Amino acid sequence: MSAPEISPSSNPDQSPALNAKTLVPTVEQLPSDQELVLKVIPMPGDCNANGDIFGGWVMAQVDLAGSVLPARVVRGRFATVAVNQFVFKQPVKVGDLLSFFSKVTHIGRTSITVRVEVFAERILGSHEGYLKVTEASLTYVAIDEEGRPRAIEKPAPPKT
Repeated sequence: MSAPEISPSSNPDQSPALNAKTLVPTVEQLPSDQELVLKVIPMPGDCNANGDIFGGWVMAQVDLAGSVLPARVVRGRFATVAVNQFVFKQPVKVGDLLSFFSKVTHIGRTSITVRVEVFAERILGSHEGYLKVTEASLTYVAIDEEGRPRAIEKPAPPKT
């Protein structure tokens, strides 16, 4: 079953996901170029007064999911230093099965930037398929035992 797509907003400064008149969830394809790094089901204790999941709870899960790939590269301590972008596209509901996909987008001398996309499977509703609910870009910095930035050894390119 396919849902209609979100129509563009008449106001170019307003995202279609934020325009209540055009807010129609779309069925999304899961990304094939990113790694599934986390799956979680939000519970009633994670709700705000409106019955939706707290944005802060979602942000914490994105930070956890975003740290999986840097942990493999940094091989030591690192810290979140920036949330470069964070967009809530759809509300997250109790019982949604959330899938977090991640991809390294940049490795610098001491930092690593990761893109995270979050998709919801509405287990408790009649919606079939996946909805993209959140997307974010975060930057992590490798740190030494004193908490100072340290160089990242870049991974060797894959052998062909």
